[in-house]
Amino acid sequence: MKKVLLLIGPTGAGKTAASLLLAGRLKTEIISADSMQIYRKMDIGTAKPTTEEMRLVRHHMIDIVDPWEPYSTGRYIEEVRPVIEGLLERKLLPLITGGTGLYVKAMTRGIFGGPAADWDLREELMAEESDEPGILHRRLSVTDPEAAARIGPKDLRRIVRALEVGLLGDSAMSRMQAENTEKLPFDFVKVGLTRERSELYPMIDRRVDQMMQQGLLDEVSDVIAAIRRHNTGPLAGISALQAIGYKELIQHLEGEMSLADAVELIKKRSRNYAKRQFTWFRKEEGISWIDMTGINNPEDAGIKAATLIEKLCGI
Repeated sequence: MKKVLLLIGPTGAGKTAASLLLAGRLKTEIISADSMQIYRKMDIGTAKPTTEEMRLVRHHMIDIVDPWEPYSTGRYIEEVRPVIEGLLERKLLPLITGGTGLYVKAMTRGIFGGPAADWDLREELMAEESDEPGILHRRLSVTDPEAAARIGPKDLRRIVRALEVGLLGDSAMSRMQAENTEKLPFDFVKVGLTRERSELYPMIDRRVDQMMQQGLLDEVSDVIAAIRRHNTGPLAGISALQAIGYKELIQHLEGEMSLADAVELIKKRSRNYAKRQFTWFRKEEGISWIDMTGINNPEDAGIKAATLIEKLCGI
């Protein structure tokens, strides 16, 4: 099978800088596996490559939908496969990089083809949750206990999807996931970047401060305004606004918390997200890990990653 390179790891580990250097060294292009970088207008908060970086190296699967549009993992797989195949046809080694574990799992192990989204049903479910907080997770615990055990009681987006699948499909979502999966037909070479958490977490905090200095608050305001011009429904139903950084600043803009508290919450949730990514990627088999602890120079990080990757890919 054709080789495809996966460069993964937690947020803040240095994937972007390493992937840019790798792409130049391997003379290839980059495919994003980030579930929030797909959205246009959301640049600072999703830590997208800069305009200059994207001019130096061609990127795919970035800025492909507007933030008011729904997007699914299934759609990502449908759209990323021809991109991979196109690079392989041009004799290039596809370089996929990102931290969205579900995208990685879907590519390497497959996903289930559940029923399409039913927005009327979702609105009904969200209304029930608004009237009686916690009712949806309790219901899921009865109808699909396996899914409920995996999904936190505050993760409304995934709870609603699990209930939707169960109501519209032939069986519970967890059962459908086990019975209906198909991975992409490529030989994935998986390389993960990691850092000691004592070093990674302060780096994450500094990156949040940098995003605020770059204008993240204004970006969130602009994105909300754009969404409201196209969608009159509640902001809570917009998947793009579940991104860390956006939902907290929305709470600030709606007067629910101070800006300082919102920034601290962004840092806390970003660190927690990195922790969940560590847990998620530990379940992914066959990853060759590179410890980036103590390596802060992007060029040094890229060289270290490239050396291992070239060996693994037989380049």
